[in-house]
Amino acid sequence: MYAERASRLDGAVVWTRTMPAAPGPTAAYPVLPDGCMDLLWTGGKLYVAGPDTRAHAPGEGPGGAGARYDGVRFAPGAGPAFLGVPAHELRDRRVALADLWPAARVRALTGRATGAADPASALEDLVLRHAADTEPPDPVLRAVARRLGAGSTVAAAADAAGIGARQLHRRSLAAFGYGPKTLARILRLQRALTLVRGGVPYADAAVAAGCADQAHLSREMRDLAGTTLGAYAALANRETPQPSGSSTTA
Repeated sequence: MYAERASRLDGAVVWTRTMPAAPGPTAAYPVLPDGCMDLLWTGGKLYVAGPDTRAHAPGEGPGGAGARYDGVRFAPGAGPAFLGVPAHELRDRRVALADLWPAARVRALTGRATGAADPASALEDLVLRHAADTEPPDPVLRAVARRLGAGSTVAAAADAAGIGARQLHRRSLAAFGYGPKTLARILRLQRALTLVRGGVPYADAAVAAGCADQAHLSREMRDLAGTTLGAYAALANRETPQPSGSSTTA
């Protein structure tokens, strides 16, 4: 079971997910790269999910079979400002928040989430309070992410931002965890998969998302998600998300 809603934090998503008690035909679809970072609560502990460059099995990392996850997914480029850690340092990692922030502070935050009737809403409250006391995300990189998410080329996004290719790459590593070309590929795949989950034929979804054709989309699916379009669609139909404006999966 997976559900999400728009957060009161700009661009963020609040989500919950309960894993199947055992593997089998009800297994959840994989966690795919989406350009985002998450603060999540499971098993009475707080963790950070860094930006992914590959698919992760749903139970990989903290938790496992039957576990419940509650989280806040930051918009691309927003997580590092909140956490105070460059995104590339957390790439493809799931780390305890206590490894990044003072232990006493994390214990207090963990207690609030653990004692809440709705841990996801409690996490959102914690994020809103902390975000109010931190520097905002890099507006230039947020704008780049929005343009790439809308299908812009990297060159056009860089021109619109008024920065050169080398500077964009360096700043992208800190904001997104990888360079802008990788982010563009990931966001294009997410656009296509949103259409696929909505019942759009693969070939039409590929072209609408910005791929050359269905074969191009299939190659991107194998490279970034480690699966096929058909296998993903079959799993997604068993665990239907409830999107609220986000094209990503938890």
